[in-house]
Amino acid sequence: MDTISHLVLGFEVATSLTNLTYCFLGVLLGTAVGVLPGLGPIATISMLLPFTYGLEADTALIMLAGIFYGSQYGGSTTAILVNLPGEASSIVTTLDGHAMAKQGRAGQALAAAAVGSFFAGTVGTLFISLLAPPLAVMALQFGPAEYFSLILLGFVASIVLASGSLLRAIGMILLGLLLGFVGVDVSSGAARFTFGNINLLDGVNFVVVATGVFGIGEVLASLDNELGRPAAIASVKSKFLTREDWRRISWPIVRGTGLGAVLGVLPGAGALLASFSSYALEKRISPNADQFGHGAIEGVAAPEAANNASAQTAFIPTLTLGLPGSATMALMLGALIIQGIQPGPNIISEQPGLFWGLIVSMWIGNLMLLVLNLPLVGMWARMITIPYQYLFPVICVFCAIGAFSLSNNTFDVLAMALFGFLGYVFRKLHLEPAPMLLALILGPLMEEYLRRAMLLSQGDPMVFITSPTSLIILVAAAGLLASVLSSSFRKVREEALVEED
Repeated sequence: MDTISHLVLGFEVATSLTNLTYCFLGVLLGTAVGVLPGLGPIATISMLLPFTYGLEADTALIMLAGIFYGSQYGGSTTAILVNLPGEASSIVTTLDGHAMAKQGRAGQALAAAAVGSFFAGTVGTLFISLLAPPLAVMALQFGPAEYFSLILLGFVASIVLASGSLLRAIGMILLGLLLGFVGVDVSSGAARFTFGNINLLDGVNFVVVATGVFGIGEVLASLDNELGRPAAIASVKSKFLTREDWRRISWPIVRGTGLGAVLGVLPGAGALLASFSSYALEKRISPNADQFGHGAIEGVAAPEAANNASAQTAFIPTLTLGLPGSATMALMLGALIIQGIQPGPNIISEQPGLFWGLIVSMWIGNLMLLVLNLPLVGMWARMITIPYQYLFPVICVFCAIGAFSLSNNTFDVLAMALFGFLGYVFRKLHLEPAPMLLALILGPLMEEYLRRAMLLSQGDPMVFITSPTSLIILVAAAGLLASVLSSSFRKVREEALVEED
């Protein structure tokens, strides 16, 4: 009954005119940025973060969440019609989706992707409503030592799942920690790493870093790699699925949803891993395995269900534990912090309207996306033909306005430009920026929990081992780190880096 009453509260919050409007704007913008390569949810959310200051916390989070899961929908449209994934998680959709389009079945591919995404989004929302409350109750038993160990596990997970070199991933974590330590130490009052600049006394604003690295940096990288826009767009005829299509996609959607929901909860896993894992699973067990890569409808429905389910359930560790598993979730965490809300197990009891309103808005947003995507598919596909020279000035202007509006200080705009250049350099050197952003946000929290734990234990570091929960988390982190150091894992990372080159 508690869950039902909480969902009723969520409907009251999510169906207010303001929240419905911003939910619609979020999913509409999310679909657009999913369609357009060179933007993506990370860059867009980074640009819009400063503009959420004037919104209520629930409204801001509902809109930003809509951008995130809306982009999963948008990425599949151009992946199918133009063979150009708007989102990284839609790469696998191109394998069979575009093959179906060339066979004259683009409408069926789009319909399969939409149905799978809507079902996964609905189940993912239900998964959050059932799993998040007990997880939050368990997390209420956590003390400083347990939270320190949990953040350490998050750092290890981000190192494991970042692409490219292991040493580079660790280096980005350390860089993020260093940036997080800039400013006045709350315990001693001493200025750290400010070099006499008063603009750094409050620390490095993560919004400035995110906007620069993911916004301006993405623009520079896109300009450098601009190869022209495809002119040929597959025509969309009938979007109706046959009885045979429904038979072939039903269980793949269910399996993809389950796999994506589980992987979404894990820190660092993300929609990309979910979509590839789902595709690999279906290819292994499907009786039509020989058709994969040549237009198998299961190869469209399953990964699209997986990436949308993982996009929903990724909110569970972020909201209940304060532990973001990806760069996008780190931005969501930051959106809560700038609204004066501390993510963690208390958020359900202290901010029930925000938590349950967000959950219900996800289902409403997925319904909006189902209605939006199929009728407007032609418009979304033609957006890809917009010359990038018309898009990037608008993106840069929005980034600059957002950075300046943080404190009406030109220093923030200059810092954003600097981090934008660094973001471009990171991409050239194959450095994953997501672990750096994660460390920038969680580093100060990790330091605070470390100090609290040492104070409570009177300086005894054994407190991290004598606590059973902390010990279990540390063992899990050690096991994860050991898997990274294995030769087979290093070989996989090296091969991935060679493919990028």
